[in-house]
Amino acid sequence: MTMLRAMVLEQPGKPLAMHESPLPVPGEGELLIEIRACGVCRTDLHVVDGELPHTKLPIVPGHEIVGRVAVFGQGVSGFSIGERVGVPWLGATCGHCSYCRGGRENLCDTPLFTGYTRDGGFASHIIADARYCFALGEAGDDAEIAPWLCAGLIGWRSYRMATDGALRGDFALGLYGFGAAAHILAQVAIWQGRRVYAFTRAGDGAAQDFARSLGAVWTGASEEMPPEPLDAAIIFAPVGALVPLALKAVKKGGRVVCGGIHMSDIPGFPYALLWEERKVMSVANLTRDDAREFIDIAPKAGVHCTVTRYPLERANEALADLRDGRLQGAAVLIP
Repeated sequence: MTMLRAMVLEQPGKPLAMHESPLPVPGEGELLIEIRACGVCRTDLHVVDGELPHTKLPIVPGHEIVGRVAVFGQGVSGFSIGERVGVPWLGATCGHCSYCRGGRENLCDTPLFTGYTRDGGFASHIIADARYCFALGEAGDDAEIAPWLCAGLIGWRSYRMATDGALRGDFALGLYGFGAAAHILAQVAIWQGRRVYAFTRAGDGAAQDFARSLGAVWTGASEEMPPEPLDAAIIFAPVGALVPLALKAVKKGGRVVCGGIHMSDIPGFPYALLWEERKVMSVANLTRDDAREFIDIAPKAGVHCTVTRYPLERANEALADLRDGRLQGAAVLIP
């Protein structure tokens, strides 16, 4: 009988451990999915390092999942056995709170999150709510598509907020922290005719070269000012000190969008940086509409993910490489 193999977090701050158990059986409305690839996201680091509250323990991290439908639960429709699907961070919502009823399910009062409050994709198989899974088609490599399921989706939601939904026209966009999300989003923004300015750690020539290879018009350290005022900036690095720096870089009426679930404290800064109708905003989770939009637009924009592949049992190594900044693009586990 095929077994479930999973890298499990038993206690925050401790290495993940490989566990084996019988394959679970999907319940009503659920799918059993055989995982082909799972991206390693910075949010996984926050879970593993104990920086997020209320984590279900033990937990299987991972929420950038590409796999094949293996078994249907009762009442599931719209999928076929063997179909390639994606499973994102948003695992389920209540459907009846004021946020869900108002079209803002990303703010649901009682959500479930893949790899955080329900088991995720650092595994050979996963049970997922079919309503929150997405058909991916057959084009593209599993590992290169996996980062779309969070880095891409959260990047897309951040971008929509930064541009106030205006996806065309003259626009200077700053990206602070050029990792998995930024390298995906940069490709979409450039395809739409935006000017992308990439901000990295001081002296990180490799990340700056990478950003320029994707079409960034300028690269520099986060402490530097770009050669023109920015219309908006998105901060992907979990560093609160970047907020006043980004505010200083954006023009009047500009937006600074914080794209992570966790960030260090924002230091005090002069009111003059916020004045003239500049805005600081956060992005919380995603909606299914975000996923549908991005999954449709990414192939049109020719999005290509630069990935480093790791066997499932080397998940701790992948997390360490991400933590220490040794990656360009994204890390992806292959069961």
